[in-house]
Amino acid sequence: MFLGTSDHHLDSKGRVILPTDFREQLGESFYITMGFNRCAQVMSVEEFDRLREQIRQLPADKALSLQYLLISPAKLVSPNSQGRIIIPQKLREDAGLSADVTVVGMDTRIEIWDKATFDDFMEQQKQASVKEALELLRL
Repeated sequence: MFLGTSDHHLDSKGRVILPTDFREQLGESFYITMGFNRCAQVMSVEEFDRLREQIRQLPADKALSLQYLLISPAKLVSPNSQGRIIIPQKLREDAGLSADVTVVGMDTRIEIWDKATFDDFMEQQKQASVKEALELLRL
């Protein structure tokens, strides 16, 4: 299980260090692809294979859409001796990643967000959740 949030720096070659405990859980090689939000996501080989299999079970039009979004940009990566992984240029562009990123543990996967985008997203989530809770309480 991946838990926690930490800020990191994307170097000029598009590399980022993943937290040690995340790398230990992922193994020697793992997949990076587009995320479900405007981010990149990292999954173990097993989790990625499970996702691929689930996509195959969907109706053809839905499966094709998800294959374009999640499967086609995927790349198998391995951390270097410093624990850095390279995020492919196209994926960095599509996810809107700049030099400052936030790495987020999301249970079975990891998300890599542009820090400013993540901060804005979290602020929106907080506001939406508070508003909904107040409505449920009729306050």
